Amino acid sequence: MQHLLKLLLPALLCSVSCMPLLAQQPDTAAAIATKTPVAASATAYAKPKPFAFITNVPADVWGITKSPFQKGGWKGFLAVTVSSAVLIHYDQALLEGAMHMGRQIDLQPETSYKTLINVGSKSNGIKIFKVPQNLNSALYTLGEGWIGVAIGGGFWLQGRLGQNNRSLQTASDLMEGFLSTAVVTEAVKHITGRESPFMRTEPGGKWRPFPSLGGYQQNTPFYDAFPSGHLATMMTTVCILADDYPEMKWIKPLGYTLIGLTGFAMMNTEVHWAGDYPLALAIGWLNGKIITGRHAHHKQAFDPRERL
Repeated sequence: MQHLLKLLLPALLCSVSCMPLLAQQPDTAAAIATKTPVAASATAYAKPKPFAFITNVPADVWGITKSPFQKGGWKGFLAVTVSSAVLIHYDQALLEGAMHMGRQIDLQPETSYKTLINVGSKSNGIKIFKVPQNLNSALYTLGEGWIGVAIGGGFWLQGRLGQNNRSLQTASDLMEGFLSTAVVTEAVKHITGRESPFMRTEPGGKWRPFPSLGGYQQNTPFYDAFPSGHLATMMTTVCILADDYPEMKWIKPLGYTLIGLTGFAMMNTEVHWAGDYPLALAIGWLNGKIITGRHAHHKQAFDPRERL
């Protein structure tokens, strides 16, 4: 089993890092996919504005915040609230079940990494680049923000070298998604203050709303479980890629599968509860739709009633 995992890890990480190459298409690909005739000189994508991935963040955060109060938004809000409440009620049992299943399939609960680039001393230095050494660690790594940033970097390089505005826009979208998702999830974490499973002091984890900034920084695992920043980031990334490359039908199935596996892996390693996921997925999806809905080449702005 371990030998098989060592073979799967490079393939898993390679498939993610190669997404800019797999998605490489001319700017008129979206028009071709929708069978809309476009002149050879026409460009479906405008070049993104410099630093738009930063200046758009406040609008993204506000769009997510007000979405439950928009027309039709209450349905999604109700679905997230009910599903979160049900999962939170059964969180302890669900966590134990996930861990038991992990043992049965020989999925190591411990995260293990090999540091390739380290700045400073080995004990107190800053780890710049580390490689996961088992499948559980690889799945957990997929939810870290630098993965989306790295994919965005690939699109940016491709766009610059190939003068491809579509790739440049996707790169800007991914960076914007990383920043705005981080702002929203961190804000909610500081409000809710839920314990991570591995630091739980009671079944289901204790909630300590509005912890002090000092206490949060010194004892982060006691407060940062809800919602999952990893799944929110992954959902944002998948939505952006799927919307910017709608003709790539494999993006959603692959993305949703990896999201599900990562969610299971984080329960297996006692980093998150199942109840941390519905809101995280909603934040990621809303953010991705708001970001891509801003593009001029889209037919209409984001509608909160739109389905996955």
